[in-house]
Amino acid sequence: MEPVIDQAFAAALYARDDTGLDTGASLLAAAPAADDDVHVRGEEFVRRAWTRGWQPADVVRIVRRELDESAVALAAALITAETARYPHLPPRWAGQLAALPAPAPRNRPDRFSYASALLGLYRLLLGLPSIEPVGPAPGTAADRLHQAPVHGESRMLTRIRALLAKAEGTGFPEEAEALTTKAQELMARHSIDEALLAARTHSDETPGACRIGVDAPYETAKAILLDAVATANRCQAVWNSEAGFSTVVGFEPDLEAVELLFTSLLVQGTSAMTKAEAGQRAGGRKRTKAFRQSFLMAYAQRLGSRLASDTARVTAAADAGGAADDIAGGAEHAAPGSLLPVLAARDVAVTDAAERMFPKTTTTRVRGATDIDGWTHGTAAADRARMGGSGPGIDR
Repeated sequence: MEPVIDQAFAAALYARDDTGLDTGASLLAAAPAADDDVHVRGEEFVRRAWTRGWQPADVVRIVRRELDESAVALAAALITAETARYPHLPPRWAGQLAALPAPAPRNRPDRFSYASALLGLYRLLLGLPSIEPVGPAPGTAADRLHQAPVHGESRMLTRIRALLAKAEGTGFPEEAEALTTKAQELMARHSIDEALLAARTHSDETPGACRIGVDAPYETAKAILLDAVATANRCQAVWNSEAGFSTVVGFEPDLEAVELLFTSLLVQGTSAMTKAEAGQRAGGRKRTKAFRQSFLMAYAQRLGSRLASDTARVTAAADAGGAADDIAGGAEHAAPGSLLPVLAARDVAVTDAAERMFPKTTTTRVRGATDIDGWTHGTAAADRARMGGSGPGIDR
């Protein structure tokens, strides 16, 4: 069956228009015996993506962005089959695989439509560029050498998650605001405890990285929010606008905090913006894209200030010998004046790691807010924001 597959692929994958897709799909639809080999080829294309720095969540994100949900289900089937061949997978992959949608059944709704969609997916996979890796590809020597130890979530992160769930469920703004502050204090204290422990034990831990989706619409505001969250938690974020994600560089406990907090604040931003728009419509004013953009820009800027202030306050108290028990259970204690050099060394390590990964970065001009009501409501929403829950990003 390989000649048929080669003909179909030659027609579909390297053509400049979609006419080739129809030709290739017709060839594959007429050759049921080639089905298994066609899917094996697809797994090879997924494997190439791993060697180019992509991970499962990245592939799903770009397929959803460039194609549609049916193509995402096709990609999920290929990813599931390809990753099943490895005895172990790199850190973070288990969570990404668990989040995959249900794999698409073969040859639905009919053989031609299925083959056409599959070839469209293959064309996209073949064209994926190389991106900065945030960990070794599965099955490589580097992967075997860099396997993270298997362990459960720390008690501190479990406590933070419980706090966030409580914050998410409250209907009282004052309680929610108090929970916001407490949650960021816990995250900041957790970061300090990990830094002190690493310094005390002369740990050889180095900064790592993860990628977090930054999807349209209003991706600029979302990227600014993610950067603010990353900075407040001693990480650095680099936005790839074309691929729809930011790469966050930092030590593992801080990366976990960034993922948790960013997702929660996006969810809250969605809810707050929806309520603000409803109130404006009730007052007879039609809301616009400018309102939503201004809302989210203000929301990101104000939250950045809040998070940075919370982190600075906790750090100053810890460096002065403040009672860790009051904030995070006292996992580690710093002698007065001894903390800042430890944190400075970790900051330098994160900066060096980010510069090695991204030796060439550019800045982008951010369009200013143009809707005063949107800015006012966004600022107020940031002041009320608490952390917690998970869910889709802002998609209105």
